[in-house]
Amino acid sequence: MSSVDQEAEHAVEYDDTAIRFLQVLWGEGYLSPGGPEEVDRVLAGVEIGGKRVLDLGCGAGGVTLHIARTRHPLAITGFDVEAPVIFHARQAADRDGLAGVSFIQAPPGRLPFVDGSFDIVFSKDALVHVPDKREMFSEIFRVLSPGGTFAASDWLIAHDDEPSDEMKAYLAAEGLSFGMASAATYLAAMKEAGFVETRAESRNEWYRDVARQELSRLTGALHSAAVAAVGEAYVAKNIRTWTAMQKVLDSGEHCPTHLRGIKPMRRGA
Repeated sequence: MSSVDQEAEHAVEYDDTAIRFLQVLWGEGYLSPGGPEEVDRVLAGVEIGGKRVLDLGCGAGGVTLHIARTRHPLAITGFDVEAPVIFHARQAADRDGLAGVSFIQAPPGRLPFVDGSFDIVFSKDALVHVPDKREMFSEIFRVLSPGGTFAASDWLIAHDDEPSDEMKAYLAAEGLSFGMASAATYLAAMKEAGFVETRAESRNEWYRDVARQELSRLTGALHSAAVAAVGEAYVAKNIRTWTAMQKVLDSGEHCPTHLRGIKPMRRGA
């Protein structure tokens, strides 16, 4: 399939309205929860100073710019398949005037980077949108340099069986292209790609409580600001989504998870 065909088939999911709403809830430039504190937890122990970094699925650029400001990479590239979020990210980068920050948008498929382009590949709750986990990790492995680190968080499901009725209701409420898979599936795909020292850490307990607070804020303190940003109907739709999500967080079926892996210096090492 040509890149033109892929771009035509890829419907924009994070448009300007979605960006405005999520920034009211999660902060300027953030399209997933936890803010800079959760980014720092994902990157705990990873040395980024002087390294080349890819922020895969960078969204509106908040995470990319936080890493650039606080961890001083040699260069950091934010990549996303959606044009609206890259437009917002570039605007934010221009305002900040940070050196060594760039943003690239391209259709889904093979990443537009040569082999070994990056020392660190980071991703924050974006890989859930990629249905083929094996191909995804093969591509991440390819663009990493030998000895490079993959560090991410993503939205996983607790199993690879038929989703529960509650999970189906949540996914329908989200209305997004979530290709959810289990930690076992992720780890198997990472190991098949060639990663070593792989690990997955569930963050269900953390986000279960955070999401409950988010829902409370959406119906209370943040309600007026959210309505002003996107309108009453859009806010009501998302209150229904968060209510459905809380059920699968409480059951443990929805498992936000931290992921880590290393590309060895030699294949098979």
